[in-house]
This record gives sequence, structure tokens and C-alpha cells, in this order.
Amino acid sequence: MGSAKSFQKETAFERIANRAFGALVRLGIGAGHNYLLEVRGRKSGKVYATPVNLLEYNGKRYLVASRGETQWARNARTVGRVTLRKGMQAREYQVREVPVPDRPPILKEFLDRFATSVQRFHAVAAGSPAEAHAADAPRHPVFELIES
Repeated sequence: MGSAKSFQKETAFERIANRAFGALVRLGIGAGHNYLLEVRGRKSGKVYATPVNLLEYNGKRYLVASRGETQWARNARTVGRVTLRKGMQAREYQVREVPVPDRPPILKEFLDRFATSVQRFHAVAAGSPAEAHAADAPRHPVFELIES
């Protein structure tokens, strides 16, 4: 899987599919956990959008970067704020990166819920115990969303 700062780039097909899916979410179409994540670029200042799965777990909200050190994760870490949008609704959050040792139970829950769309990016199989995610945790940034 590479270093702790690894990133799995989208294929051309995945890029097209993500844009199409993002357009549907922007219109308000999608499952309850599907949102369009908007984050300001740390260098450009431009707002970028990408579809994400929101994990609600133990009374908190989390975003997991299954592909690794994505641009959205790097931007969120630097800027400290993101917006989740679905249809006409948009909510801004502050982000707090979850420390690596605290990630395994969150990664387990995320993978167990969303395996059909994210399993290929994780070295651990869905259904594995939380401890099994410890070695993979540095590769997957996790952010807690805090209401602004």
C-alpha cells in the first residue's frame, strides 16, 4: 500500500463517475450518508467539491479519506473548515483530525458500513476487528466534524 502518506489516484472512469455522482448529490439525490464535500484550496483559494460518505458514529460525525492523502484531506487539514452540501442544504463544520491511534474503531465502522464503495482502498477486509485496522490507520486521514 505504500507509505503513510500514500494516495490512490482516481482512474479516468472513477473521475467521470465521481463528477456525475457529485452532480446528483448536489441536486439532493443520494443515500442519507452521501454529501458533497466542499473545501477551499490551501494554495489556490478555489472551492473544490467531491462526493463523500459521512459516518455518524457514537454521536459524532466523521469523514474518512479512503484513498489516503487526498487533496480534500490536505485542504481540510490546512484550512480547518469544510462544508457538506446536499441539495439546497449546506452546513459548515470545523474539522479536527483524529490522531492515528484513535482511528481503528472509526475505520472499522466506516469500512463495515461502506465496504461496497471503499473496500478496494483498504488493506483490511470489512468485518475485521478494530485492532486489524491499526497498521492501515496512518494511510487514512480521519476528520471529526464539529458544528460551527
